[in-house]
Amino acid sequence: MKLPYSGGCACGEIRYNISDEPIFMNDCQCRDCQRMSGTGHGSYLTFPSRNNVKLNGEAAYFDMVGDSGNTKAGHFCPKCGSPVYLTFAAMPELFTVHAASLDEPSRYKPQVVTYVMRGYDWDHLDPSLPKFDKMPPA
Repeated sequence: MKLPYSGGCACGEIRYNISDEPIFMNDCQCRDCQRMSGTGHGSYLTFPSRNNVKLNGEAAYFDMVGDSGNTKAGHFCPKCGSPVYLTFAAMPELFTVHAASLDEPSRYKPQVVTYVMRGYDWDHLDPSLPKFDKMPPA
């Protein structure tokens, strides 16, 4: 049996425990992710079902409209400001966590880089990863 993925914000007010395995792990260079992370990309693990997520604490959130025209919500701790997870209006079953919010960030193994069309030369990512101008096809 695999260990659950656990994590939360910097101050501990928000905690999660996820019993699923991630279906997608990516570094994203879109402008929204750059702004949320404060650097050149965001790193994420996406899980297939919110049913297998135990979430403690009340997150604040803000909505963004992505390049697809779909709304995504960035959830963060109202006390310490740490970004913790994302949800997507068009895919409400998915639950995406920021890799740095994991208790064991070494469990993050990026599979691809998305939105390289928005990337910067100074943001050095693994050159061996497949790269996509937007999101890869399903």
